[in-house]
This record gives sequence, C-alpha cells and structure tokens, in this order.
Amino acid sequence: MPDRKDEVLLRVEHLCQYFKENKAVDDVSFDIKKGEVFGLVGESGCGKTTTGRSIIKLYNITSGSIYFKGHRIAAGTRSYKQAIAQARVEMKSAAPERQKELKDFIAAQRAEIRSARHDHQNCDKLYAGELVREVEERYQPLLASAQGEELARLKEHYAYDRRAARKQRYITQIQMIFQDPIASLDPRMTVYETIAEGLVIRGEKDKRVIDEKVYNMLEMVGLVREHANRYPHEFSGGQRQRIGVARAVIMNPELIIADEPVSALDVSIQAQVINLLNDLRHKLGLTILFIAHDLSVVKYFSDRIGVMYYGKLVELAPSDELFDHPLHPYTRSLLSAIPLPDPLYERQRKRIRYEPLAEHDYSVDKPSLREIVPGHFVQCNDAEFAAYKARMGVEG
Repeated sequence: MPDRKDEVLLRVEHLCQYFKENKAVDDVSFDIKKGEVFGLVGESGCGKTTTGRSIIKLYNITSGSIYFKGHRIAAGTRSYKQAIAQARVEMKSAAPERQKELKDFIAAQRAEIRSARHDHQNCDKLYAGELVREVEERYQPLLASAQGEELARLKEHYAYDRRAARKQRYITQIQMIFQDPIASLDPRMTVYETIAEGLVIRGEKDKRVIDEKVYNMLEMVGLVREHANRYPHEFSGGQRQRIGVARAVIMNPELIIADEPVSALDVSIQAQVINLLNDLRHKLGLTILFIAHDLSVVKYFSDRIGVMYYGKLVELAPSDELFDHPLHPYTRSLLSAIPLPDPLYERQRKRIRYEPLAEHDYSVDKPSLREIVPGHFVQCNDAEFAAYKARMGVEG
C-alpha cells in the first residue's frame, strides 16, 4: 500500500488561463497530496483565484492539463495550436528531411488536441459509467441469491445506488468556499435549501436523509437546527461563511478550494473560521487548496506554500522552509511586509521593495521553475540558480 501522504490527489501541469491576450495565469504547475493543505499566496490580481476557478472548471482553461485522482479533468489546446502554427512557418524554408519531421510533429500535436478535447468533455461521463459498473458488479451476485422481502429490499437499494452513481461527477468531489460570503449565497433561498441543493442535484430524493445530513452539518460548523429556515441576510458575516463551509462539506468532497475565506471577516472571526476548517480537515480527512494574501494565516494553516506573482508561480516550498529560507526576491518582499505585535521590532522593521527589472535580467537567459533543495522550487535562470544553490550551501 502506498503512503497516503505521498498520494497525489490533484496535479496541475503548465496551466495557462488567458482572457483574450491578458495572461491571468501563465504556465503554473504544482501538485497537492492527499490530506495536505496547500497554500497559494500573492498580492491581489496575481492569479490565485483564477487558478482555483480553473481547477474547479468554472473557466475552460486556455492550455495545460489538470489531473484529479490520476484522471485528466480539464485540458486546454492553445499551446498545441501555437506549436502547429510555428511548425508550419518553419516548413516553408526547411529541408525535405526536416519537413518530414515537422509533418510528424504536427500530426502528434493534432492527436494531443483530440485527446485533450475528449478528456475535457467526457471525463465525467466516463467516471459515472465506471461507478455504475461497480454498483452492478456489487449487486448482481446478491440479487441472484436473494428471495422474497430480501430481494425487494436489495432491488430498492440497487436502484438508489445506481441512480446516485449515474449522477456522480468528478467535479462534485471538488468544492469551493468563496471569498464573499454574502455574494455567494442566494438571498431567496433558505439556509436549508442552500446546503441541501447539492444533494438534490446529485439525485438524493429521500427527505429524511437530506434533513439528517443538513442538520448534522449545521451543528458540525457551529450553527443550530433553528437556523435552517432563515435567510442569509439574517446572519453575520462569520455565520454566512459557516453556511458556505457547510454547503461545500456536505457533498463529502475530497478537495476543497478555499478562496480567501476569511479576508472579508473581522480578525477574531477569522480565527474561528480557520479553526473550523482545521477541525473539519482532521475530522473528515479533507485536502485543501487555501488561497490567501495573509502570509501569517497561511503559515499557520498550510503544509506547503506556493507564491504567485503576475500569473506565475515564483516559489514553492514547505511552510517552515519558505519562512526560514525565502529565496525569490518577491517572497522576501512579502515576508518583510508581515507586521508583528512588537513595537520594538516594528520600529526596526525594513520593508523590502521588489523591482523585477532591477532584480532580474531575463533578456537572454530565460527563467523556469527549478528545485534548489529537495521540495524547494524557485523561478530562476541559470545564473540565479547557481546563486540560490550557493546561498543554501548546495554544491553544483
């Protein structure tokens, strides 16, 4: 049996999300292991939320691939199309041998486009079909040997499980907690209707089952059953966010994308919601992508942290490693901005300004995400790579 902590639940490869020519996310790659909290930080507009929304397929990604539980659930085609266009330009002046190579390359890229479109469009259908087959294989021997009341009961359970399997989608195993708790809740729906909606869409018809799950979930997030028939405007910001958490967790997801879930709340309420997420994480075995710009919160809550700047992932490391040995100038700039409740320290604290044009010369030597020490990756070119390794005391 593989170690559960080493099992990769989500893998993002070369994700690009462009809106016309605006590169909101540009060539971002990372993975999230089962059971961990992966923090994604950066300033407003750096592409954190767009990354989360692309993973949950609220956007059709421009290029790259997203794998969940080993299956590709989203894929873009722009990079393949660009490669074909470049190959066609080169063919005009290429030698006959090179032209044959380019034709084979174009054919391979077209095959990649067909594969990407097929996976993107059919992953949920294939997944549902797989679950239906599993249900049938489980029930057929039981149905063949049962009689009388036992047979009738088994047929009822079989029909229920088969219907539920047909409604399953990969994406329902990924749920999102949104930044603004009031904007993400329908003001015309009661709390009960909001939390139960996902169960109803998935095919649950037994009201007793829905009632039990909704009321248990309300109590699990720190609310009471009497809140079920109220509307969102009757709650405080912290309570609304708890409703958002309940709506996500009731679907029993394997991955939760928490998009700055505490940034709109008071400081004392922030701690309560973070502690709630931490408790649910351990109780239910959740994996969390935690998006935030408050580094102190991310350090407390995350196992690993990725730092984004201008749509790119510039540094990726375990939480303690990132805070102890920040390498990229932008990461050091972010860390220098964290205030501490210490007047003496605050008088001496110096902000580090990040000036990309002054810090890097990428005119010839282009950067890429490279591993400096095991588990610690930095966006750098050859010269910076050597300097970072020397700073960390690594030879070669």
